[in-house]
Amino acid sequence: MTRRRDKAARPVGTRRAAREFVFRALFEAQRGDQTLRAAFTRAEGAMRDGDDTFVPLSDDALVFANELVDGLLAHQDEIDGTLKRTIRGWSFEQMAQTDLNILRLATLEMMFTPEPHPPVIESAVRIARKFGGEDSGKFVNGVLAGLSRALGTAAAAPVQQGDG
Repeated sequence: MTRRRDKAARPVGTRRAAREFVFRALFEAQRGDQTLRAAFTRAEGAMRDGDDTFVPLSDDALVFANELVDGLLAHQDEIDGTLKRTIRGWSFEQMAQTDLNILRLATLEMMFTPEPHPPVIESAVRIARKFGGEDSGKFVNGVLAGLSRALGTAAAAPVQQGDG
C-alpha cells in the first residue's frame, strides 16, 4: 500500500469528523425517507466495511457521533423551535436542507452540551462551506452567532430572589 492509502485508512478521532458524519447521516435520512438512527447505522456499517465515502472514525469519535444522534432524536422539537425563533426572514421550507441540518446539529451542541460555542460554530461553518452553497458559511455563521448571543444572554439573566 502507498503511504497515502495508509494515511487515509487510519481512523479519524476529531469531533469535526464526527459532526460531519452525523450531518451526512441526517441528510441521508431526510433524502431517503428513513429514520436518523437507521441512516446512521447504515453509514456506520458502510464505514466499517471500508466504504471510502465515509471517513473512518475512531472509537471515541464514533461514541461522540452516537451522542449527537441521540441528542438530535431527543431534542428535535426544542432545537427546531429555537431555530424558528432565531432565524429571521426564512422559513424551514425556504432554507437549503444542507444549511438547516448543519444548524440543527450545532444548535444541539450549543443548547444541550457543555461544548464551548466558538468551536461548534467554527466546525459548523466549515461543514457548511464544504457541503452547502456559496453563501452557506456566512448564513450558518450569522445564525449561530445570534443564537450564541441569545443563549449567553439567557444564561446571564438575573435570577429572581425568593422569599427565603
